[in-house]
Amino acid sequence: MSRVRVGFIGAGGNTRLRHLPGFARLAEVELVAVANRTRDSAQRVATEFGVARVAHDWREIIAADDVDAVCIGTWPNTHAAMTLAALAAGKHVLVEARMASSLAEAIAMEAAAHAQPHLVTQIVPSPLTLEADDLIREVVNSGALGELRGIRSDYATAATLDPHAPRSWRQDFSISGINTMALGICYEPLRRWLPGDALVRGARADVLTPWRRDDTGRRQKVEIPERLEVEAAWGDARLTMTQSTVEPGPPRCGYVLEGSRATLHYEVNERTLSLRPHNGSAQQIEIPPLPDGGWAVEEQFVASIRSGAPVTLTDFAAGVGYMRFTDAVWRAWSSPST
Repeated sequence: MSRVRVGFIGAGGNTRLRHLPGFARLAEVELVAVANRTRDSAQRVATEFGVARVAHDWREIIAADDVDAVCIGTWPNTHAAMTLAALAAGKHVLVEARMASSLAEAIAMEAAAHAQPHLVTQIVPSPLTLEADDLIREVVNSGALGELRGIRSDYATAATLDPHAPRSWRQDFSISGINTMALGICYEPLRRWLPGDALVRGARADVLTPWRRDDTGRRQKVEIPERLEVEAAWGDARLTMTQSTVEPGPPRCGYVLEGSRATLHYEVNERTLSLRPHNGSAQQIEIPPLPDGGWAVEEQFVASIRSGAPVTLTDFAAGVGYMRFTDAVWRAWSSPST
């Protein structure tokens, strides 16, 4: 394949920030078509990024003979239907996180991808830890931590602190489904660093503002939590995850891996990584800056198409892994007696 011809379904914030310029930088890629919620918005995107034409809707993109791969940048509730249609039409698929709005949809997507092994399927990876992933894996694999005893993930923003702010799509269950704040995005890196998966023991969730106005001004119920605490087991280690979008102050995101010999601390926003032996001084581990913070999603997707090599960040099996965890957490807090 001399050139990879890409069609874009949806051109929201991350597609305009990352995917369109990322693909446009690659000499072996042609930006063929774009479909957005309105034809006018799609035309503006096409003009800005040099996309050859505007499509009437997403089905036109998938049916196009001159499109080899599709980049799906729409809301989670549309990912499964669009992915299944694209694979049935013989298109490679890059789909935005979150993978789907339910575990059942994610499993169907993985099954469809498995049935078409000649097609490349990739989910946009969690970008939180890309710069530090290799370093953290190196520490874990070296045995410096000793026996892993505890894992903590802490994420907080003030995104929904204002009770009068309108309901966003992330708070709309019909769009986001079981996806809760940044739970899956924070869980995915743990699966890159550690073997195995978590077993959810329990969860507690709160919606502090149960009713908000939508973009038409109508009062709508909020079902997706604004605060969440998860207790789980990762092998013999205890996993604790906290999520909040109602915390005042600057955003916070951090990880702690506690072992029998040492504890590893990673503060994502501050880009600090430290290893603290239990019988010695803390050691700061330098995180070398990577281009675009380690973001190379579009380049990796195209490379896999051209070479046939499997993607690593993030394949559909990994996506089902974080969706399975997200689903277990949702069931734990919404039906605690089951």
